[in-house]
Parts: sequence; C-alpha cells; structure tokens
Amino acid sequence: MEIQLQELIDQIKNDGVKAAETEAASILESAKAEAEKIISDAKAEAEKMMLEAKAENERFARASEDSIRQAGRNLLISFRESVAKELNVIVGDNVKEALTSDSLPRLILAAVENWTKDTEAEDISVLIGSKELASIEAELLAGLKEKMCAGVTLKANDNFGEGFRISVHNGQAYYDYSEEAVTELLSAYLTPKLISLMKEAENV
Repeated sequence: MEIQLQELIDQIKNDGVKAAETEAASILESAKAEAEKIISDAKAEAEKMMLEAKAENERFARASEDSIRQAGRNLLISFRESVAKELNVIVGDNVKEALTSDSLPRLILAAVENWTKDTEAEDISVLIGSKELASIEAELLAGLKEKMCAGVTLKANDNFGEGFRISVHNGQAYYDYSEEAVTELLSAYLTPKLISLMKEAENV
C-alpha cells in the first residue's frame, strides 16, 4: 500500500514538473518571440525615422538652395534697378544741360526745319519757358528767317521748364521736346540695352 502511494506521489511530481517545464518553455518562447518583435519594430521605426530625417534634410537643403538662388536673383534685380535709376539720373542731367545750353536755339531750329519739311502743317507754334525764350528769342527769329521757316510763332510759358514743344493747329498735335519727355524717351531706349549688356556680363 505504501509502495503504491509513493508511486502515485512520484507520478504526480513528475507530471507537475513536466507541466511546469512545458509552461516555462512556452513562456520563454513567447517572451523570445515578443522580444524579437520589439527589436524588429524598433529597427523598422529607427529606419523610418532615419529615412524621414534624410528626406527632411534634403528638403531643407533644397529650400536653402532655392532661397540662396532667389536672394541672388533679387540682388541682381535690385542692382539692375539701381543702375537703371542711376542711368535715368545721368540721362536727365545730360538732357537738362543740352536743353539749357547754347545749343538750344540750334535744336529748336533743326526740329522746326525738319517738321516743316516733312509735313504740310501750317501755323506752327514753338512753346518755350519764358526765361529761356527771353535769352534766345533774337537768335531764334534770325535763324527762322534765315531758314525761310515762315508761319512759326514763338510762345512763352511761365510753367514750362527746360526744353520746348512744337505744336500745330492750336495745339491739337504736338511733339514734346521737354526735359521730362526727352529723358523718358532716352531712358526707355537705353535701359533695355544696358540690362542686356549686364546679362551678357553675368554669363561671361
């Protein structure tokens, strides 16, 4: 009887140990699988973060390059505008000097002569600033008489600056040789040429 009881106890112990060993092995296997999954997930996440960081770095680099290029373009545009503005000042100064110098009577005579030669206009008027007309009227009248430019009237205007204006039919048609008009015309002609030269210089 004692032998059978002992065998039963031993059997129970053996079964318990085996069950514990099996459970332990199962737990260990599950833990190992979970650890491997955690490591795999961590590696995948780290790789994803590295790829995102690389992409963000590339985007930042491109944005920086674009900003530098745009800043360069803005600088060139600003420089061109500055040069064009300076050119406008230089042209204006030279035009003003030409229109207030001793050459003004010759300019007016040449313009009137060409106007009367190329058109059938009559009753031509030349509008000049009062101060300028007072100083060149005698020379102008003599020149007009010499060149046989009849029907030309000289008109003074206190509000007219440097230069002159030729008009016909009581001002219905006119050509403006004022300082502002000539400066604008020359600047409009010279500025694109200057910018073109600057662009060529950039590409050298």
